[in-house]
Amino acid sequence: MFDLILRQARLVDDTVIDIALKDGKIAALGKITGEATEERQLNGEYYVSAGWIDSHVHCYPKSPIYHDEPDSVGIHTGVTTVVDAGSTGADDVDDFYQITRSAATEVYALLNISRVGLIAQNELSNMANIDADAVRGAVKRHPDFIVGLKARMSSSVVGDNGITPLVRAKAIQKENGDLPLMVHIGNNPPDLDEVAGLLTSGDIITHCYNGKPNRILNPAGQLRASVAQAIQRGVRLDVGHGTASFSFDVARVAIQQGILPHSISSDIYCRNRISGPVHSLGAVMSKFLSIGLSLPQVIDCVTAHAADGLRLKNKGRLAVGLDGDLTVFELRRQPTVFTDAEQQTLIGDQALVALAAVRAGKWFTTEQGKAEHVFDL
Repeated sequence: MFDLILRQARLVDDTVIDIALKDGKIAALGKITGEATEERQLNGEYYVSAGWIDSHVHCYPKSPIYHDEPDSVGIHTGVTTVVDAGSTGADDVDDFYQITRSAATEVYALLNISRVGLIAQNELSNMANIDADAVRGAVKRHPDFIVGLKARMSSSVVGDNGITPLVRAKAIQKENGDLPLMVHIGNNPPDLDEVAGLLTSGDIITHCYNGKPNRILNPAGQLRASVAQAIQRGVRLDVGHGTASFSFDVARVAIQQGILPHSISSDIYCRNRISGPVHSLGAVMSKFLSIGLSLPQVIDCVTAHAADGLRLKNKGRLAVGLDGDLTVFELRRQPTVFTDAEQQTLIGDQALVALAAVRAGKWFTTEQGKAEHVFDL
């Protein structure tokens, strides 16, 4: 007896299968003859993928500048796993961890290398905030919660310290088992060439398609040599849309050159969720469909590729024995106006709409699904 079976779920390659879950894990895939405590009939009408992972959110409710509730950016929008990108440092990660224990969404943290976290925009302007002992203690206390480190390398954050905080971050990374290091890029100094030059395999550049002068494309519209070399070394590109960090023009030109994102993330928090331009991870994913990525490419960026980048070994794929996390969604053919962080608009002809999610084997109808009464029993 299974706990839950999704009957006739459509995968992104348009095959239709049953998916069974038991004890919070994927228990069977294919044509399933067994019975379950709960069944959901999808009739081949609704897509199902591994649960969507948002690799860059801000969901520490007590953050004074970028805050939200984990379930508001997670399970309510069809996202089963969120990774908070540096809202907390060593001083407040314990509190954040306790808060997340009551969330339906799976929450992980990228620990800010500044022990004070995001209590202001300039957390790396005081080098005393970068405390290697404090980081080591936090990682030791929460080895299954802290999945990486975060360093925001833009002028408003580092002040007069230039590239030095990143040099310290790389040293701290080595002291903590080479955890993935996500690096925010924005206005210089430091210059992006300096930042890229320090990054190594497994590091993540977030805000990769921002439209600021210190962006990945040179004035001729070609990929900077320093970024190309970093990618060749195994550095990954993450979208991190956010309020001020995504440009349709930069993304379109880059993608036409084959500079694809490894992960699509939202950089969501309450303000850009409610007022835009982010709204949800699904909305950000839809923008990439409009720019020219295929549905399988987009889904890979929030499932397998996202899981690989943050070493979430039990997530991101439909395979027996992995976590029972699924996202149920539609690909709607409808004209939709999308807006980037530069207030430029793009009219797309399709949109991804998450209608339900399964987290650890338990079914949740999203806010959109509830509003449309899609899965009312």
